[in-house]
Amino acid sequence: MSEPSAAIRVEHLGKRYALGRQNPGEYQYTALRDVLTDAARSVGRRALRPRSGAPAEKRPEFWALRDLSLEVRSGEVLGIIGRNGAGKSTLLKLLSRITEPTEGRIVLNGVVGSLLEVGTGFHPELSGRENIFMNGAMLGMARTEIIRQFDAIVAFAEVEKFLDTPVKRYSSGMYVRLAFAVAAHLSPDILIVDEVLAVGDAEFQRKCMGKMKDVATGGRTVLFVSHNMAAIEQLCPRTILLASGSLTDDGPTQQVVSRYLSEGSLTGGGRYDLTDHPARSGKFKPIIRHVELRNGEGAVTAEFFPDERFTAAITVETPAPIKEPRVALAVEDYHGRRIFTVASYLYNEELPTISGRCMVECTIPELRLGAGQYLASFSIGDKYHGLLDSINCAVWFEIAWRNNYLNGEPYEPVYGPVLAQGSWALIESPQEPTILAG
Repeated sequence: MSEPSAAIRVEHLGKRYALGRQNPGEYQYTALRDVLTDAARSVGRRALRPRSGAPAEKRPEFWALRDLSLEVRSGEVLGIIGRNGAGKSTLLKLLSRITEPTEGRIVLNGVVGSLLEVGTGFHPELSGRENIFMNGAMLGMARTEIIRQFDAIVAFAEVEKFLDTPVKRYSSGMYVRLAFAVAAHLSPDILIVDEVLAVGDAEFQRKCMGKMKDVATGGRTVLFVSHNMAAIEQLCPRTILLASGSLTDDGPTQQVVSRYLSEGSLTGGGRYDLTDHPARSGKFKPIIRHVELRNGEGAVTAEFFPDERFTAAITVETPAPIKEPRVALAVEDYHGRRIFTVASYLYNEELPTISGRCMVECTIPELRLGAGQYLASFSIGDKYHGLLDSINCAVWFEIAWRNNYLNGEPYEPVYGPVLAQGSWALIESPQEPTILAG
């Protein structure tokens, strides 16, 4: 049997940005107010430009991707992982022809359908119905095929009541539901999906994962970017790892994910600056500034034993006093599944008013977690205004194994992530249970 042909071939790809200005080739929806603002800026620049004819100041440059080569076979499902800023979204924009490469070339064999950040591919002034037909036409689909899939798209997106409403009035969840439904149902040869499945409720995310499985097993080529390692491992036999715009690993998903997590777990060494953390929502101000993880001896570290004391020393800085503060620490496994949450307000531990810069310590006597990599999330709020700052999956830490049960038996990962203790007894002559009829 012959090998499948290449659906995507990338050769020595590079993308350079000039910092401080929009790059040519970038599509951007422009409103009238933007046109007027740009015109005013242009007049201002001409007025301030020196008349000596001196050369303009050269702007600093940044390579988002550099010398990247890659081949994806037809029908292959490829995962793409890496830290924020590694170049994942830039690669997808280049493959989707949203922007042009600075160097290298891309060869695509087939029609490409992209689901990137919210807003890509939809015209905000058109209705949901009009955008479905417009996107189908952009994907090269015949009108008859779009009509045939129209009801399935609307049913999946659950936007029937708003079909004739301009999508600029949609919530982000409605927007993504419709965009995903269009991309998944109109059968492009190559489907590119960025981290947009994080938008929406849990039920919709389950629907998306189910549809992604159908697409992945249907013979189409899929590129899937996600920070959810469980989704990557579930959907993608092969994964690539990007770091600082370069391809650093390419192979079986479990192997690549393990390398990514092992590298990430040691970064910071137990001391982390969270002031500009990329996982912080744009609606929050950086109140949570730093965190130190300390073991039972008070040493700053990112490696712990299951029966060891764990302390998170969280430095916060607030411009206004936070009365009746509510601070929480949560731990997730490397798949992003929540293991437990420790919150001041769950145990009637009322903290005093937080003002200015101070430190809040959370101590857990024993983590009682199985060996592996884990994530810690942090949040702060108050009783009256809700969340004021929150960073999900903020830092990595690692649990190393030692014989907690003092009997030489290893605790295998298949047993689960939590080490629970129980007592066992044999009852020689148990009383027969009473069974009630009817």
